[in-house]
Amino acid sequence: MHALRHRTSQHGFTLIEIMVVVVIIGILGAIVVPQFMSRPDQAKVTAAKVDLQAIGTALEMYRLDNFHYPSTQQGLEALSKRPSGMPAARSWNPQGYLKSLPVDPWGTPYQYLNPGVKSADGGYDLYSLGSDGVAGGEGHAAEIGNWGS
Repeated sequence: MHALRHRTSQHGFTLIEIMVVVVIIGILGAIVVPQFMSRPDQAKVTAAKVDLQAIGTALEMYRLDNFHYPSTQQGLEALSKRPSGMPAARSWNPQGYLKSLPVDPWGTPYQYLNPGVKSADGGYDLYSLGSDGVAGGEGHAAEIGNWGS
């Protein structure tokens, strides 16, 4: 009698099956990754807007104490240390209005002009230069300011 041969079945993936899975993962990566890559930029824009609101609140408190906003020359530094120059800050709060001046999410100082050029009410302009750190630009490189973005 013939000895019965037992077939041992090996379970595993063929090269073609592995290649199909790799191609599918590559296609999904090409579709999904760009959508997630834009999220950090959106988060930075949102963080800049929150910073602008906080600085704007500090500027309002400064105005309430001193009856005017700091001049462009005095700048935002007037919110963390007593400014010199005109207009004089006669009732400046010794504790300051901000502990320190934040920089925008891209590492650039926030910009301040008084009187402003873009503000609808003729007040001050408070803005970030955006991701490229220079005036102008589009998308995430555009300026983000208290006049809208």
